Amino acid sequence: MAGPTRTAERRGRREGAPAPRQTRATGPAGEPAARRLRLPGRRALLPVAAVAVCAGFAVWALYGSSWFRVEQVSVDGTRVLTERQVRAAAGVPLGTPLASVDTARVEQRVRTALRRVAEVRVERSWPGGIGVKVTERKPELVLEKAGKYVEVDAGGVRFAAVGKPPGGVPLLRMEARRSPSARAFPPAALRRAAATVVTALPGPVREETRVVRVRSYDSVTVELTGGRTVLWGGPGHGAAKARALTALRKAAKDARHFDVSVPSAPAVSGS
Repeated sequence: MAGPTRTAERRGRREGAPAPRQTRATGPAGEPAARRLRLPGRRALLPVAAVAVCAGFAVWALYGSSWFRVEQVSVDGTRVLTERQVRAAAGVPLGTPLASVDTARVEQRVRTALRRVAEVRVERSWPGGIGVKVTERKPELVLEKAGKYVEVDAGGVRFAAVGKPPGGVPLLRMEARRSPSARAFPPAALRRAAATVVTALPGPVREETRVVRVRSYDSVTVELTGGRTVLWGGPGHGAAKARALTALRKAAKDARHFDVSVPSAPAVSGS
């Protein structure tokens, strides 16, 4: 038998009592919460789409349009080389999209094709230029070979053959073939030693130098004008040897032979 409470509930439903509340969450003005959560996501798509459009336009402008293409290749720093030689070695065709130019690869091509180039830097110059700046090797010595003169830089690197020796550049004589140290010090090491000696010479002595004679790694002789010679020894202690030689030349102006192979005990002979 139903109690009084259940009977009242049935009577309330029959007389039009309000139905139980909906369990679906709603927001302001009855808007479902799920729809409110989706709206911010739709709005977030707008900036994403704008970025995508801008990125696409930028890619097209850099690679597909005619706006940013190589119109000229400028060359700077040449002394012996010509700008045309450097451009040919760089191999950058006009009309190429500027952004697609691999500057590191261009630098490598220039170094490989032109041994006279010691350093090279390639840069983009917007909107349509490529700049190639080179530093050429400077000859410190020359090797005579088969009627040609091979230039040698401060690092002992042979980089070019010329028909006549450059003015003021000493001749390098390599005489170390029969030296016991020949196996330990190959020709490249001996050239570096000779170049190190030349670059360490005091300025006035360097101007008077005509021949650098290498008998072994530790026996380098510098021949000056007037038949004078300087036994330099090995390439080490260059600054101390230069100071000792300068002092000897002042103290014994008529000497013809100077020995600074041991800079703490220099010697002179001849007059």
